[in-house]
Amino acid sequence: MDKKLLDILACPVCKGPLVYDRKKQELICKADRLAYPIRDDIPVMLEEEARELSVEEDV
Repeated sequence: MDKKLLDILACPVCKGPLVYDRKKQELICKADRLAYPIRDDIPVMLEEEARELSVEEDV
């Protein structure tokens, strides 16, 4: 994930910052507890494509 791209991307729901999870290839919004997938090096920033983080997942 390009650092410059990560700096300008924001959560489409709350407009908050995102954290890159390299292992899972996701962008995490801690505030909304949503994980946006990265497919073929392209972040999919659609709310309906995001998965909700479980309570067990530490964010």
